[in-house]
Order: sequence, then C-alpha cells, then structure tokens
Amino acid sequence: MTPTLILSIFIAYTLMLFLITFITARKANHQSFYIGNKVSPWYVVAYGMIGASLSGVTFMSVPGWVGETQFSYMMVAFGYFFGYAVIALVLLPLYYRLKLTSIYGYLEQRFGFWSYKTGAGFFIISRVIGASLRMFLVINVLQIFVFDAWNVPFWVNVLIFIALIIIYTLKGGIRTIIWTDTLQTTFMLLAVVLSVYYISRELGEPVNRLLGNLFDSEMSRMVITEWDHPRHFIKQFFSGMFITITMTGLDQEMMQKNLSIRHLKDAQKNMFTFSTINLIVVFMFLVLGAFLVYYAASQNVTVAMTDDLFPTIAFRYLGPAAGVVFLIGLISAAFPSADGALTSLTTSFSIDFLGLEKNKQMDDRKKTRIRYSVHFSFAFIFFLCILIFRQMNDRAIIDKLFTIAGYTYGPLLGLYTFGLFTKRTVKDTYTPWIAIIAPVVCYFLSLYSEELFNGYKFGFEMLLVNGFLTFMGLLAFSKRGTGPVFGQAPDKA
Repeated sequence: MTPTLILSIFIAYTLMLFLITFITARKANHQSFYIGNKVSPWYVVAYGMIGASLSGVTFMSVPGWVGETQFSYMMVAFGYFFGYAVIALVLLPLYYRLKLTSIYGYLEQRFGFWSYKTGAGFFIISRVIGASLRMFLVINVLQIFVFDAWNVPFWVNVLIFIALIIIYTLKGGIRTIIWTDTLQTTFMLLAVVLSVYYISRELGEPVNRLLGNLFDSEMSRMVITEWDHPRHFIKQFFSGMFITITMTGLDQEMMQKNLSIRHLKDAQKNMFTFSTINLIVVFMFLVLGAFLVYYAASQNVTVAMTDDLFPTIAFRYLGPAAGVVFLIGLISAAFPSADGALTSLTTSFSIDFLGLEKNKQMDDRKKTRIRYSVHFSFAFIFFLCILIFRQMNDRAIIDKLFTIAGYTYGPLLGLYTFGLFTKRTVKDTYTPWIAIIAPVVCYFLSLYSEELFNGYKFGFEMLLVNGFLTFMGLLAFSKRGTGPVFGQAPDKA
C-alpha cells in the first residue's frame, strides 16, 4: 500500500462523512443534537448501532481471540440477545414514559440529587476512559502500520482523528451520528466479508470447505463446561446479558440513539432487530478469526499480541487490496465509538451537570455556545488521555484500565435495579460513597479470588458482584417508601 493510496482512501472516506454531516446538520437545534428531533427511522438506528456496539477494539480483538478461546464468545453474544430484550421491555418503556433526554434523570426523580450526579458521573468517567482507550488502540495500529512510514508524529495523527470527529458531530450531534454510523457499519461488515474471501483465496480453499473444516474442529467449540474455567458457558451467558443491560441500557451513548426514535414501539423494534443482527455479526467475526488462525498456521505468522493478528496478516501478507479493505474497516469501526462517546458526554454534562435543558432563562444562542465549549473540552480530554496511554505503552496497564472502566458500570446496575425492583427510599447523600466502595471491593476480590475462593477466577461476572454490592449498600441505607416498580412514574425522593 502506497502512502498516496492510503491518503486517497482516507480523504474519500472523510468527504463522505462530511457530505452526510452537511445534509443532516442543516437547521439543526438543541433537540437535533440531543435526540435528533425524535424523527430517526428505527431501522436506520438498528443498523447503525451494529458499528457503534462493536467498535475498533472488537474489529481487532474478537478475531484474535479465536485461537485461544475458540467460539466461546458466542455464549456472551447469546447473553447480549437476552439483555437487549430486557432493555426493550423494561428500560425503554421507563425512559419514554418519563420523556428523558439524559437517562440519568430517572435517578434524580427516584432517589434524589446525589444519586443523580453519581450515576451521571460514573457514566462520564467510564466513557472517557473507555472511549479514549478504544481510540488509542485503533489510532496506534494506524500509526504503526501506516503513519510511521511517513514519519508523522503520533500526536498529529491523534489531532487529525479527533478534529474530524469534532467537525462532523459539533452541530448535528446524534442526528448526524445516526446516519454516519449507517455508512460506517456498511463498510465494516464489507471489510469482514471481503477479508474472509481474501484469506480463503490465499489458502487455495473455497469458503464452504474451510467452514466445514472449522465446524468439524475443536476451534468451533462454543460451550465450555468446566466450572472453574473463566469462560464457563453459564458465566459467559449471564455476563453477556448483564453487560448489555448496563453498557447499553444504562449507557447514555447507546440509549441516546434509541431516544431519537419518535415512538416506543419503534424503539423496541429497533432493539429486537439490532440484537438479532448482532448475533450474526459476532458469528462472522469469529469465523474470520478462525480463518486468520488457519492462515497464520500455514504461513508461520507469529504475533506478540492476539490483537495484532488481523492487522499483521491484512497489511503484510494478503496484498494491497486486503490492506485497503482492512484499513477502511478499521476506520469505519473506529469512528462510531468515538463520535457517539463525544456526543453522549456532551449531552450528559450539559444536561446532568450544567442543567441547560431545564434553564428557561437562557436563550438558545448562549446554550449553543456553552454546548460547543463542552464538546471541545471533552475532545481535548480525549486528546490528552490518548497521549498518556501512548506514553504508558504497556498492554497490561491498558487492560487493567479497561477493567477499571468496566467496574464503573456496576454501581449503575445496582442503582437501577434497586430503583426498579424495590419501593424503598435511599439516604441520598450516602449513594456516592456506596458507588465508590463497591467497585473498589470488587477490584480486590478479583486480585485475590483464587486464594479466597479455592482457585475460582472471576471473569465478566464481576459486573454482577459489583451491582450486587451496590444494591446491598443501598438497601442498608434505605427505609420503606412508596417508590415505583418497573416503569411507573417515580416519586421524588
């Protein structure tokens, strides 16, 4: 791949994004930015959410896992499916009934001020860390395989990436993202399909024969029955289910797209459609991973990290066409996770902490200026975080940061579960302390689980433990009340 070709692809891709931005951002206002004026077609949202849910990390990581974990990740994906059903049937009716723009407004109505700020604050922390890490991993791949050859400094690469995101999200917000995600999902899926084709061609075997060999081999194993195994199928299933409930249903970024749909029934159709497609897409990624393992074995390809398997083979072994396909897929996977995070963080901070939506005395022009300032501020935070991760340059540390970011969703799970399934009123001022203590306890439990629980290793299920500890903490500092159950309109605490 020549530098000219890479640059041409990037420019062409960017121009397509800007064209969509131009069309969707015309006559945009606050409601356009936050909830797209509630006119988003549900089927467009469903399709675009595929790209947003997978991200650039998934694009590289899931295929690389197959060599070590076989197809066990499919049990997590089946859990995702049932988690999306819970979101559609329990959480979405609540959000629509309360007419929320920020989903954390529910916590204020149900518990009070401090619970509200705690929920929104934990979302902001988790999104800043998680989104920055996802962007770093993708940008770092582009730097190693592309920009280092041009002697382009890493910080310039980061600056260009973030600047592009600012430009096409600043005005249109979620309204623009709904449509750009559609484009990006299309390119990402094409990249997977074409990569499978190129690998089969290089191996000299048709796709159907390779699939037959795959399903006859141990690599296609989905169900792990050893109870002490971190990927036991029951643990995988329920972890996937609750990961979805928390990281989608209790996440402003993902729910903001659903709330841009006018009617609840259409939003539910979106969720059920998206969850079905997601199963198919995850399976496609696993098949791609198996084909990559076959190719690596045939060509004696070795990589230091499993995440490097896909980019290494695509750029260095399969020829220019496959490299172009991977590059487009990687870019398409990177942008949705970044633009959605930036928009949702701006929305949450503007509404949950600055109270722009409730402020009736401030005119729209001033609100827009403040929102722009928040948008640029979070973009700058992303920039700094990515540079810090680059300086660390330690995959073990980065993995721990991912874990820490995941822990922040546990308190959200506990808060919402307590609010939806009990009628008790919490001591609102205690909520921040409970939400901090629970993930700290979980972190130490994960470090010493083998010693404490006879060799047992926690996996994704630590999220459930985190939520349970938060729930019990809230229970300990609560009293009988008349709070709602499920989707009833809550009383203020």
